[in-house]
Amino acid sequence: MTRSSMTWKTDEPFLLKPAYKDYLWGGDRLKTEYHKETDLSSLAESWECSTHPDGTSLALIDQNEIPLTEVLKRHPEILGTHPRTRDTLPILIKLIDAKQDLSVQVHPDDAYAKTHENGSLGKSEFWYVLEAEPGASLVYGFSQNVTKDQIRQGIADGTIQKYLQKVPVGRNDVFFVQAGTVHAIGKGIVIAEIQESSNLTYRLYDYNRRDRNGNLRELHVEKALDVLNLHSSAEPAQPMRLLRYQPGYASELLTRCRYFEVERILLNTVLSASVPYQTASSSFEVLMCIQGEGALEGENERITFQKGSTIFLPADSESMFLYGKAELLRTRC
Repeated sequence: MTRSSMTWKTDEPFLLKPAYKDYLWGGDRLKTEYHKETDLSSLAESWECSTHPDGTSLALIDQNEIPLTEVLKRHPEILGTHPRTRDTLPILIKLIDAKQDLSVQVHPDDAYAKTHENGSLGKSEFWYVLEAEPGASLVYGFSQNVTKDQIRQGIADGTIQKYLQKVPVGRNDVFFVQAGTVHAIGKGIVIAEIQESSNLTYRLYDYNRRDRNGNLRELHVEKALDVLNLHSSAEPAQPMRLLRYQPGYASELLTRCRYFEVERILLNTVLSASVPYQTASSSFEVLMCIQGEGALEGENERITFQKGSTIFLPADSESMFLYGKAELLRTRC
C-alpha cells in the first residue's frame, strides 16, 4: 500500500493483515494461492477482518500495523450508523482451507450464547466456495428427523454419519448456515466465510482424531444437543442469482440476512477506465479479492490488491475508484 506522507484520515480505506490459525485439518493453499505469509507449517484459517479476542486483524495504516480493535476504539464512527455497528464490529470474515474434513459441529444462536456463554454472540454464517476438488462434499443438516438419544448413541458407536445430509460442492456455490444447523466442511474445499463475530463451536463428532499431543479432541455433546435443530433439513438448492451489469463491472447479491449482506463484484476495467466506489454512512464495508488483481484509488492514496487481499472501507468513506480484472466479495451490515 502506498500512501502520501500525511497522517491517516478516518474516511480513508486501509488494508488488513489477518490472524492465522493452524488447526490440524488445514493445508497450504492459503499460502500458495492466496498469498498468506506465515511460518505456520499448515494454515487452516486466516481471520481477514476480525476484532474477536481469539484472533484480531491488524490495520495497515501509514506503514504501521495497528490492531483493528484499537483503530475502532479510537474511531468508532468508521463503523457507521447501522444499529448493529454502534458498539463493535459485529462480523468476522475468514478464509478456510480444509485439507481434511472438519469436525461435525453446531453453533448456538444469540439467545443461547448470551445466557450460557458470558454474553457472547451466537454464530450464523455464510459460505462462498472458492475452490472444490472433484467429488468434494459438505455436511448440511440431518437427512431425517432424529432424537437426542439417537445422536448420543451415534456418537458413542461411531454411526452418527448415517443421519447426516451430505451435499456435493462446486466452486462458486453458496450456503447460509443458520445457528443450530449441524454441519461440517469436507476435505478439498476452500471457502470464504462471513459470520457473526463469535468463536463458539460445539463439536459433536471428530472421527476419533487426536491433537498434536496425542489426546482425543474435546467434544461438547450436551451443549450441542441443547442447540441442535433435530429436524431433517431440505437439501440446500443453489439460489437463483442475477448478475447486474454496469460499465466496467458486474455484481450479484449472494446473501442478505439480519447480520450482514454479501455481494460479488466482477471487475473488468483497463487502465484508462475506472469504477466509482463510495460507501454509505450506515455501514462500513469490507472488500476481499478472491481472484485477479487491481487497485482502489482516492485523492490521497492508492491501495493495490491481489487474490487474498482484504480492504476495510470506513462508513461514508471518501470517493474512490476501482481498477483491474478481479473478483471481489463485498460485505456490509
